[in-house]
Amino acid sequence: MSAAAQTHFSYRRTGALVLRYWYLLRSSWPRVLELIYWPLVQVLTWGFIQFYVAQHSGYFLRAGATLIGAMLLWEILFRGQLGFSVSFLEEMWARNLSNLMISPLRPAEFIAALMIMSLLRLIIGMVPVTLIAVAFFGFNIYGLGLALPAFFANLILTSWAIGLFVSGLLLRNGLGAESMAWTLTFLLLPLTCVYYPVAVLPHWVQPVSWMLPPTYVFEGLRALLLDHVFRLDLMLGALALNALFFGAAAIGFMALLESARRQGTLLAAGE
Repeated sequence: MSAAAQTHFSYRRTGALVLRYWYLLRSSWPRVLELIYWPLVQVLTWGFIQFYVAQHSGYFLRAGATLIGAMLLWEILFRGQLGFSVSFLEEMWARNLSNLMISPLRPAEFIAALMIMSLLRLIIGMVPVTLIAVAFFGFNIYGLGLALPAFFANLILTSWAIGLFVSGLLLRNGLGAESMAWTLTFLLLPLTCVYYPVAVLPHWVQPVSWMLPPTYVFEGLRALLLDHVFRLDLMLGALALNALFFGAAAIGFMALLESARRQGTLLAAGE
């Protein structure tokens, strides 16, 4: 194979890898069920909480919809990251990572395939849940209009940046770091102010919160639902931070991958 062919981005190789992941996903009903199960539990839990607070407080009657909306957006962030990381983990579980890395597959193609699978898993898991939110609680996230693509784009970019970071940790530490795929995003939960405004945080914590892109999204959601204002400035701020974090995560992933290749640890990617 010529050097030019090796450095050319191949949509066919990316598509072949996506097809592999898709066959793996659809062949296992527990995997498909898991995509829907936790979002469903969350939407039912927070939906019934909304009913309760709406009946007992005039303020929550006005603000209660933000609970379901915030929960659905949080699931986009968490499920997007998990879909990325689990697809990477499946290569490690199958001990296939070294085979991929010695094939003509380029790292950029591998990352692109992981991002596509993240979207597919997210669609499978979230579309039924958003419809249930409409049927049970009358909350239609698609009614957010043009704000929804802005919220979604920023959250999915953050999820991919976290997924790349987690994948780098797995390359560095092997499956001993597997739990980070499920726990790392939850560390952001109190700081990104999913269910309450940034003003609730102590003053010294608020600057840290504003350094995280999801904070801008959840503040934007509350502004839209409570004040009926779309905060474009918040979305642009989140986009700028996402570009910074995604770029840093991609550079870190590539550096760790190159280090693993030099040291031969790809052949021993395990506990």
